[in-house]
Amino acid sequence: MQEYNLNFNSFIHGNFIDHKVCDDLINVFNLNKEKQKPGGFYKDNEYVVDKDWKDSRDLDINPQNNDLIEYKKELSKVLKNYCNKYDAINSLDYFSVIKNMVIQYYRKGGGFKQWHSERGSKLSQDRVLVFMTFLNNCKNGGTEFKYQNLIVPAKKGLTLIWPAEWTHTHRGQISFEEEKYIITGWFNFI
Repeated sequence: MQEYNLNFNSFIHGNFIDHKVCDDLINVFNLNKEKQKPGGFYKDNEYVVDKDWKDSRDLDINPQNNDLIEYKKELSKVLKNYCNKYDAINSLDYFSVIKNMVIQYYRKGGGFKQWHSERGSKLSQDRVLVFMTFLNNCKNGGTEFKYQNLIVPAKKGLTLIWPAEWTHTHRGQISFEEEKYIITGWFNFI
């Protein structure tokens, strides 16, 4: 599994997964139009749709869904690499539970436009690590990490894992040239 070169001190790790898995996930998204919803975020325990914050179409998927078997195998390898690289994380309580996954589609000019982190309320307090896979190449459509002064490009198959904390505040890089697909979710404490 090819590693994407990132600064060790960023606590962000990346590996490339099989492109066929990415294509299969885009197909799952496209075949489930009736289950898609406008992308949003939680504020004060309420789901908010605000295209100035996040402009996407989202498909929530139960991690037990058979369409995710191959992706979960690949993701498991990336998590193992992360835990080997940052071995102090192995002293935490058991945290590999994934409660849900989301496939997100961003049209040209869409994206998660505002700075945010993945553990910002009581609803998200059990999140330990974030994972995200770019399902296609998207010029100027990567992810920008504020305090790491880093933009990771949207390269098909690149799967990132990073801490869910405010220290890893991030936002999408907005591409006006191409559409972008990702799948994302969280490794949670039991």
